[in-house]
Amino acid sequence: MAEEPFLRVARDGPVVVATLNRPETRNAISETAHSEEIAEFCASMARDASVRAVVLTGAGKAFCAGGNVKHMHERKGMFAGAPFPLRNAYRTGIQLIPLALYELEVPVIAAINGPAIGAGLDLACMCDVRIASDTALFAESFVKLGIVPGDGGAWLLPRVIGMARASLLTLTGETIDAQKAQEYGLVSEVVPPECVLDRALDVARQIAANPGQATRMAKRLLREGQDMKLAPLLELSAAYQALAHHTQDHHEAVAAFLEKRAPEFIGQ
Repeated sequence: MAEEPFLRVARDGPVVVATLNRPETRNAISETAHSEEIAEFCASMARDASVRAVVLTGAGKAFCAGGNVKHMHERKGMFAGAPFPLRNAYRTGIQLIPLALYELEVPVIAAINGPAIGAGLDLACMCDVRIASDTALFAESFVKLGIVPGDGGAWLLPRVIGMARASLLTLTGETIDAQKAQEYGLVSEVVPPECVLDRALDVARQIAANPGQATRMAKRLLREGQDMKLAPLLELSAAYQALAHHTQDHHEAVAAFLEKRAPEFIGQ
């Protein structure tokens, strides 16, 4: 019998919910196929102009436990092989995920329903908005296992919470709770466990109520602005704005504003 997909995907109009679906391993990303599946999901979302927001969450009690420690011990799966093949396995495996999520222009909301540990914390940092259950835990715990963030965490985490706090979490491997995560700016909201997915969906629907071309381009500007100087970012902004001004949804938004009515967007 074929194994279930790692990602369980459901759709509600312009909002897609993707659930990491290995609750028995706390949704650990332990096979190259898991990374490939997430990368292909991102590509499919990019191709579908009718998708305006994605919610990413985990099945069961965890968001994502990172890598499978048992597989590390047994040196199997994505942790098998001599140093050079193992290096390449990271580059063609789990590192597909940060590249795919970074390039995805569709806004992604993380509904962090439980522990986000190691690569699971980094996965949350790849999303645009993070909403956590008040029972969630967070750790950049690689050093506890004698390894380093191999999936881009050293780039991602400082951009979310700043270098000082990222250094503290990375070098100590300390676990923090949801309240501390909110204090650090790692998550924007903390809600009861039974509310985390609903709240993430609320945010997704608020985003999806806007024209998809505008939110995709706005997200791209936010991403590129992390590494660009002001002048080239202004050039990119001008180009995107010129595109936006010629969309039907822009014309409808302006008309609806002036006519004091709800807009009806068509994705063009």
